[in-house]
Amino acid sequence: MTENTDQPINSAEALRQLSEKIKLESIIIQKLREEVAKIIVGQDYMIDRLLIALLADGHVLLEGVPGLAKTLAIKTLAQAIDLDFSRIQFTPDLLPADVTGTMIYQQKSEKFTVKKGPVFANFVLADEINRAPAKVQSALLEAMQEKQITIGEETFQLPLPFLVLATQNPIEQEGTYPLPEAQVDRFMLKVVLGYPTKEEEKMIIRANVRKGGIGQCNKVIGSTDILRARELVREIYLDEKVEQYIVDLVYATRTPESYGLGFLQPLIGFGCSPRASINLALAGKAYAFLQGRAFVTPDDIRAITNDVMGHRIGLTYEAEAENVSVSDVLKKIVDRVEVP
Repeated sequence: MTENTDQPINSAEALRQLSEKIKLESIIIQKLREEVAKIIVGQDYMIDRLLIALLADGHVLLEGVPGLAKTLAIKTLAQAIDLDFSRIQFTPDLLPADVTGTMIYQQKSEKFTVKKGPVFANFVLADEINRAPAKVQSALLEAMQEKQITIGEETFQLPLPFLVLATQNPIEQEGTYPLPEAQVDRFMLKVVLGYPTKEEEKMIIRANVRKGGIGQCNKVIGSTDILRARELVREIYLDEKVEQYIVDLVYATRTPESYGLGFLQPLIGFGCSPRASINLALAGKAYAFLQGRAFVTPDDIRAITNDVMGHRIGLTYEAEAENVSVSDVLKKIVDRVEVP
């Protein structure tokens, strides 16, 4: 079904039928969540956001201090799905060809042949992505947006589903390179992780010191399950009022004075791009799917606002001087914009 099929589905019967389909498919996604939970203790917020990106065909940037199971969570999710997985450890000496692949001269045939890089997988873990220079980071841009890679004069389609799951360490500045704005904007979600609770930390200790270690994750679903669930997510009903709410939230970052938030204008260097609107709608649908609903509510949008919009707002030096964070700005916007 195409994007513009949202409107005809608003009849009660169509919603009921879609709800039944979602209930059946959500059992499969729940099985995936349970399998991942065998390895990952706590971090439910992170797992939910990874599932949202998986269902909405988006990419995720995970930010947190070392040791919060960012890499482990991504590897575990990939292991639970019968898909190809590759890990790229980003370092300052990495070259774009190390990511995408290159042309190699074969002496026997006297021809150049293509050697594909690690980006040719369903799940690509870009570990510590901010350790590589901009030219390497930008090598992922074509893959993330167009789902294709050009090597020499040939263009290759990437396998579907295709997800880039990147991690970065926010506290270490030496030997790191800030991500270009163009690349950050291509991540559907940026998830900032906190420390586990005391009880979760106890469970983490027990899981890691017991005999046999943390165990193995089994494959519980395949690519067809994911692609089928994605089709259902696209069918979820997005009412025009919720659509307007999304537009208002995004526009409030561009022209805050239009929403009675003029005091934010000196603090915001640039607002969200149209990708924020698109991704709020898609992530909102995926969030509703995880709740077992066939329609999106304003609460769904509010739940994922920080993850979708936070990395798309640029703050001014004045905001930094006043210790105002992006979260502070978004809270003011969410509190002020009228909820339908």
